Amino acid sequence: MSQTETRKETLELNKLQKRLRRNVGNAIIDYNMIEEGDVVMACISGGKDSFAMLDILLQLQKAAPIKFEVIAVNLDQKQPGFPEHILPEYFETLDTPYYIVDKDTYSVVKEKIPEGKTTCGLCSRLRRGTLYSFAEKIGATKIALGHHMDDIVETMFLNMFHGARLKAMPPKLRSDDGRNVVIRPLTYCREKDLITYAEHKEFPIIPCNLCGSQEKLERQSIKAMLVDWDKKTPGRIEKTFKSIQNVSPSQLADRELFDFVNLPLDREGTREEYEFNEATVSSTNIDESLYIDVTHI
Repeated sequence: MSQTETRKETLELNKLQKRLRRNVGNAIIDYNMIEEGDVVMACISGGKDSFAMLDILLQLQKAAPIKFEVIAVNLDQKQPGFPEHILPEYFETLDTPYYIVDKDTYSVVKEKIPEGKTTCGLCSRLRRGTLYSFAEKIGATKIALGHHMDDIVETMFLNMFHGARLKAMPPKLRSDDGRNVVIRPLTYCREKDLITYAEHKEFPIIPCNLCGSQEKLERQSIKAMLVDWDKKTPGRIEKTFKSIQNVSPSQLADRELFDFVNLPLDREGTREEYEFNEATVSSTNIDESLYIDVTHI
């Protein structure tokens, strides 16, 4: 590689690193994810996302105006073929404490789930329970997960299409029992940026297919849809995520979220004047096909 190419690659990496740090920093500020004196348990699976999250959190820890601790934690679920040496060796190169939690959830899942059925649901619940308990054991005040913007949008559509619920992954979540707070520092980060960053940093990625199970076809289908959107209409993923941040309950249909039943008129309120004339209509650039012909209702 020539000096010019090397300089260009270094420049691109610096720009990418700054963008990711800025996105993580903004998410932390917007949702008050990390506070003075927090002990953040960074859950590291061995995938690109959790590696990037830990790397960026450690960078921000040095520059942040507040003091907080970062503890790297990996849950070894005893999946066959899992390279147990990789993460400890990597953690030793970092200036941060770490733990490897041994919990044979793999055997439990294989015992409970019939052959050929998806194991991801039970595996996830067991993993979450183990990590929640360990967080309390080490005094962690926040549990950091490596989900990014694409994961959040993907989950929203998965819930819509297959669960009939408008629900995604929140940037910050209190557990059902109120004993733990989960944060997702990569909320504003795109997966494609994390892929590039992981390649530049040469993280020791551990493949996610060791257990022999695969994600449900539904999730793969949603992911493929989003990838296609991203190619054909750049920016659509970001806009979809923005919509999650900009919710209008009165414009939806959830009777628990908005009181449609008791919706009184306010005749005394300020009347809004609507003036429609030829000049106004012609000055607007609105697709007429979007309107409903009320004459036939």
